[in-house]
Amino acid sequence: MHCRQLSVIQFRNLEEIRVELSSKFNCFAGHNGAGKTNLLDAIYYLSFCKSFTNPVDIQNIQFGKDFFVIQGHYQINGAEDTLHCGVKRGQRKVFQKNKKEYERLSDHIGQYPLVVLSPSDSRLISGGSEERRKFIDGVISQYNKEYLHQLIAYNKSLQQRNALLKRFAEKGFFNKELLATWDEQLIDKGTYIYEERSRFFESFLPVFREYYALLSGEKENTGIDYETTLRGSDFRILLEEALEKDRTLQYSTMGIHKDELLFLIHNEPIKKYGSQGQQKSFIIALKLAQFAFTKKIKGANPILLFDDIFDKLDNQRVEHLMQLVSKEDFGQVFITDTHPGRLEELFVSIGSECLIYTMENGTVTGSKVLNTTSA
Repeated sequence: MHCRQLSVIQFRNLEEIRVELSSKFNCFAGHNGAGKTNLLDAIYYLSFCKSFTNPVDIQNIQFGKDFFVIQGHYQINGAEDTLHCGVKRGQRKVFQKNKKEYERLSDHIGQYPLVVLSPSDSRLISGGSEERRKFIDGVISQYNKEYLHQLIAYNKSLQQRNALLKRFAEKGFFNKELLATWDEQLIDKGTYIYEERSRFFESFLPVFREYYALLSGEKENTGIDYETTLRGSDFRILLEEALEKDRTLQYSTMGIHKDELLFLIHNEPIKKYGSQGQQKSFIIALKLAQFAFTKKIKGANPILLFDDIFDKLDNQRVEHLMQLVSKEDFGQVFITDTHPGRLEELFVSIGSECLIYTMENGTVTGSKVLNTTSA
């Protein structure tokens, strides 16, 4: 699977761009603000129906304009699909596959798997537990539609339960039977999500450790612990025991929305005890494991987006990473950097061909096919 052509109109600072793409390496070079990340975000939109930098659709319309359009032509399983995403002020988002609009956007998630590595991924280690839950939910949702539907339903029920707890406090009354309606929804959806997360980690952890070893070249003891109050407990009993606390705090304190992932090195939190290099390798290994895990289940290579990796990784790690993803096991890769010369040197050093576009002020100003066999 790969995107062979991308068209973007009035998305962020991209006025109008149409590019033909390589099925392997596609590089976009330009100064900061040239629109490189926005172009990657357009590709992300076509897989996830949303941005990876700003989830508010209307804010992604170019300043002073009324709409944006993103369209991609994909080669997948010997056929060609056309994806179309349009957002117009005052109207709902339109997302189409082969000119047919989806009834539910969630039905599209996972059909065109994608993995993104960007500077913001440092929050997986430095940020709160929500960042890490988003990671695991994002991985599972790309191959398990039912998980995504259950997660959406759980979050809606959680919002309703929290709103009810707040209303009880404001009005000075309490109705346990009314609250129990939402308890049943949390128990049903939450138990399913917990079981799927547990099964996922059993299979994911060995893949992650393998990639970390490849990247670091060291035999370090790394791990990921899935912490949840549901393990070995009855969700219904947990909700009953937390009821008085929930009434006092006016929100739900028990459930899978409180799950946590502990990222470990030598059985200690990598956030506190891992070096900068170890933390970077940890994050890359997470993303490559996501790629491998998704590929195994979906039977197709996810698209890889690498945004400004030179700014966050040293040259040695970047070269090692590119050597890894240049193998036949990997598919289409998109890379951004501020220096076209540095990209050329990288691909000459690893002996891989690539298509390099230069960008300036939201437009593509040139392109070059780097053929390393003749370099």
